[in-house]
Amino acid sequence: MTVTDGAVSGGRGDARVRGSVLVAADKFKGSLTAVEVAERVTAGIRRAVPDARIEAVPVADGGDGTVAAAVAGGFERREVAATGPLGEPLTAAFALRDGTAVVEMAEASGLQHLPPGVFAPLTATTYGTGEVLRAALDAGARDIVLGVGGSATTDGGAGMLAALGARFLDARGEPVGPGGGGLAALASADLTGLDPRLAATEIVLASDVDNPLTGPKGAAAVYGPQKGATPADVAALDAALSRYAEVLEAGIGSRAAAAALAPGAGAAGGIGYGALVGLGAVFRSGIEVMLDVLGFDRALARAGLVVTGEGSLDEQTLHGKAPVGVAAAARARGVDVVAVCGRLALDPAALRGAGILRAYPLTALEPDPARCMAEAGPLLERAAQALAADFLR
Repeated sequence: MTVTDGAVSGGRGDARVRGSVLVAADKFKGSLTAVEVAERVTAGIRRAVPDARIEAVPVADGGDGTVAAAVAGGFERREVAATGPLGEPLTAAFALRDGTAVVEMAEASGLQHLPPGVFAPLTATTYGTGEVLRAALDAGARDIVLGVGGSATTDGGAGMLAALGARFLDARGEPVGPGGGGLAALASADLTGLDPRLAATEIVLASDVDNPLTGPKGAAAVYGPQKGATPADVAALDAALSRYAEVLEAGIGSRAAAAALAPGAGAAGGIGYGALVGLGAVFRSGIEVMLDVLGFDRALARAGLVVTGEGSLDEQTLHGKAPVGVAAAARARGVDVVAVCGRLALDPAALRGAGILRAYPLTALEPDPARCMAEAGPLLERAAQALAADFLR
C-alpha cells in the first residue's frame, strides 16, 4: 500500500481527464453530510485547478441522509409531524418531486432520535415512518422510495403498518404493545384496513441489507445488539418476529412466509418485511435506486472523472454501499473513479476490484481519530487538492 500526501493507490492516475469532475460521495458519518463533503471536495479541487469544471451529486444508499441527498438533487423538502421511536412527537421530513417521494425511515424512527445512551430494543416503534408515508400519499406521491437504515427499531415494520391502517391484536382483541417485544403477544393481524392508495402506488424498498427477517442472519440477531439488545433481548425479538410472520401467514397466506425469507426482509429491524408483505414493495439496492432518482446517469455522461467516498472505506463498503454503486455505474461508462474517505481499510487490490483507482483517506493526513473527525472539513479539502494535482493537471 502506497501513501503519498494522503493518497492510497489502487491504480495510476490519468492526467488526460476530459469533461467535468463529478463529485458523488456519501456522508462522512459523524463529521460531514454528503452535501458538505461535496462542498469541501469542490473547494479542494479548485485550489489546485481553479478552472476545473465540477458537478456535484451528493448520494446516499437509503440510510440516514437519503432525504438530504434528494433535496440537494432538486426535490422539495416537506416536513410533517410524526411519532418518534419512543412515542414522542417530532418533526420528520420527506422529499417530493413530480409525484415521486423519497421517504427515509430514520427521519422518524432512527437511532438519532434516542437520548444519548438510551436504547429501547423491545419497545421502539416504526409508527412514525408510517405517518410519513401517509403524508407522502396525501401530498400526491404515487411512486415512493422507502430508504431504510439507521433504525432504532426491531418491530418488523408493524408500527409502520399500524399507522397506515393495519391492526395487530392480542388474544383479548386489544392492540399489542409497541415495538418488537409487543409482537410476542400477537394473536391476529388484519391488513384489510391499509390505506387503499397504497394499492395504486409503486413502492421501492431501498436498502443495502439483504438479510432475512429471522434466524442467525436475521434482523434481531445481526442488528439488535447495535440497538442495545442483550442476548436475552435478541432471543425474545427473534421469537416475536417469528410469531409475527406466522400470524401474517395464517391471515394472508404463503406469501407472508416467502417475504420473511426474501432479501431485505431483515433491513432496519425488519421494516423491510413490513414493506414487502404489507405495502407490496419491491426490494432494490439502495444506492442503485438513489442514483436513478438523482439523475446520476445524466451527470455521469458529462464527466471525465468521478470522485466518490464515505466515512469509512472497508469490507462493508463492498456490500452495496454508495461508493461501490457509484463506481460500478461509472465503470460501465468507462469513467475513472477515485475516492475520498475518513479511514481506509481496503488494500489496493480490493479498491481495484471495486472499480476505484485510488483512495485518499483523511487519517493519512491526521492519524489521531478524534482530531480527524473534528477537522474533517479542512482535511478533506487538502485531500481533494492532492487528488486534483494527481488527476487533473
